[in-house]
Amino acid sequence: MAEKVLMKGNEAVAEAAIRAGCRLYFAYPITPQSELIEYMAKILPKVEGIFVQAESEVAAINMVYGASGTGRRVMTSSSSPGISLKMEGISYLAGANLPAVIINVQRGGPGLGDIQPAQGDYFQATKGGGHGDYRLIVLAPSTVQEFADMADLAFDLGDKYRNPVMILSDGLLGQMMEPVEFKPYKTEDELKQLDEQHFDWCMYPNEDEPNHHHHEINSLEIDPLVLEQHVIKLGKKYDLIEKNEKRFEEYNISDENDVVVVAFGTAARIAKSAIDELQDAGKSVGMIRPITVWPYPYEAIKNVLHDRVKKVVVCELNLGQMVEDVKLAVNGKIPVEFLGKVGGILFTPDEIKTKILDK
Repeated sequence: MAEKVLMKGNEAVAEAAIRAGCRLYFAYPITPQSELIEYMAKILPKVEGIFVQAESEVAAINMVYGASGTGRRVMTSSSSPGISLKMEGISYLAGANLPAVIINVQRGGPGLGDIQPAQGDYFQATKGGGHGDYRLIVLAPSTVQEFADMADLAFDLGDKYRNPVMILSDGLLGQMMEPVEFKPYKTEDELKQLDEQHFDWCMYPNEDEPNHHHHEINSLEIDPLVLEQHVIKLGKKYDLIEKNEKRFEEYNISDENDVVVVAFGTAARIAKSAIDELQDAGKSVGMIRPITVWPYPYEAIKNVLHDRVKKVVVCELNLGQMVEDVKLAVNGKIPVEFLGKVGGILFTPDEIKTKILDK
């Protein structure tokens, strides 16, 4: 069994990304994700990787665009207002069918807000914060271990679908320390195979060596008929992702549940504590935790709404964003209630228990 290491979430996901084959990373410092950029700056040169602290978030995401076009595993990270600045470039990546990993360690907003944990970027991440008809695959960790594990998963999904992938973390997961078990570093042969899988579309320098091809990578289509077909093709890819990549956790789900909670990320951690305490008191409450918040696991919620369930309680660190997706899943069959906290303030297990037990 591999040894576990006590690490901050920001550092753990950085280490996991390097082990997954990330050798290109471009970012600009912003709290509460600065440890991530510091770790990449320290470690990447030791594994013959390239780290650039860009002059801005806009510059960083455009560096990601160019680097991804070479077929290498590339990553950037930021926190809420920094992600907003990257949105144009993220739309470019999606439009050009380019894989990349984008980490958002969310903080309170809107505007500059504060540096405390929040979940107010759900709409931005899942509904498309940039322009045009595009989608990101969005993963939402709830532990430091899961945060680290998602680095490898995000790169794999990005390569599989040639699509940008966002890991939607928050300031609590980025700053807290938990034991983490890492996968081994990819070998040189494995890294070579990762590069070679992109030979049919990526760009290469002007060389005559085998497999060095010159492919056009572009997100601009002047002819509306050409753009129409391109966007339709993107839509078919998103349909495939929705079919194949929904992930969720069922917690304490049973036929005895009177209430079902839906929460993601840090909010789900707190909800689990409340559910455990209610279970000890003889109350049966289950929870669905979306792991992919896009594609969203609507069916997972729908499937647990048996006749005994009286209501669904949605817990989020915002004014109510994911609750809209939960209402779509429930489709008016039973009441959906919301509990939110904003400004970087967390709800307590007692507050969740009160909401669950409220008639």
